[in-house]
Amino acid sequence: MATSFWSFVNRRDFLTGSGFAVSAFTTPVTRWLVTPADEAAGLTGGRKQVGRADLEELRDAADEARRWDSRYGGGNWKANSVTACLQERAAPLLLGSFTDAVGRDLFSVTSELSRLAGWTAFDVGQHDVAQRHFIQALRLSRAGGDVELGCYVLTTMAMQSLLRGFGSEAVDMAQGAFERAKGRAAPRVLAFTKLIEARAHARERDARAASRALAASEDLLGRADATGGPEPAWIDFYHHARLSADAAEVFRDLKNPKAAFAWNQRAAAMPSGVFTRSVGMRLAIVGTAHLQARDLDHGLDLGNRSVDILSRVRSSRAKDYVREFNAALAPWRHEPAVREFVHRTRTELGIVA
Repeated sequence: MATSFWSFVNRRDFLTGSGFAVSAFTTPVTRWLVTPADEAAGLTGGRKQVGRADLEELRDAADEARRWDSRYGGGNWKANSVTACLQERAAPLLLGSFTDAVGRDLFSVTSELSRLAGWTAFDVGQHDVAQRHFIQALRLSRAGGDVELGCYVLTTMAMQSLLRGFGSEAVDMAQGAFERAKGRAAPRVLAFTKLIEARAHARERDARAASRALAASEDLLGRADATGGPEPAWIDFYHHARLSADAAEVFRDLKNPKAAFAWNQRAAAMPSGVFTRSVGMRLAIVGTAHLQARDLDHGLDLGNRSVDILSRVRSSRAKDYVREFNAALAPWRHEPAVREFVHRTRTELGIVA
């Protein structure tokens, strides 16, 4: 099923537009929660004998795609080429012969690539394609017996759901990922599930639940730093600075600018040349909090800096943060500086009201 979808999605005549349906997650998520790991992963009879060198190539492709996605957004050609990697490199390997140990690693790294393909599609607004990639990634992690990666994939699915307006469903998915992987996943992985749960609660305007989940994430991060146990490479981005930056977004959504400013001060500066999209989005988030605090001048300054950075990124998700900033400008819509800024976002980012 995975190889058939990868072949289909790369066709020139492939059309998107069926839209995101949160109900499509119900069956695959339920199956993963019941049985998050298959018992065996070996396969015989395939034309190619799969070895460790094949797996290293796929891991390198995943690492490179992550770097390009962070710097240039999901719409850049390098990050977007992960779907071609799945079809041309991963698919033949899945149909080859491999031992149980190699098979588990093969399914896991292919799951990671499929999650990345979903993430880049999501970042450019192809929500239906992203959803199907995430579903394949969850099933592949199950085939590889990789509960930790399955937890991360399910948390990513929760993030897509909350950003598409399904906050309560996102809460359920994040909590399910945490409970199923508890005791089997590294503390840093579990901490990320709690962060996304906090963000989902904030979108639902539940300040108490958001604060509890955020505190749980912070505790788990502290445990991860203290123990220094083995962790998967794909979770290395999540540390206290990232938690603080996301916490600022949590309290922006809760319309608590004072708390948003406090958390933002705890967030370390990120180099825009490496985390271009994240820096631009963070400026828009904090700028929106300043508008909530009725500080137009400071808000506009951050908004303009956000546009400076995001004009170099191909990411519809990042533009959504600027749209939210523009919406918060409504009380000052007749101000010349505000009109100029809105015009700038229209001409440089293609954002329309």
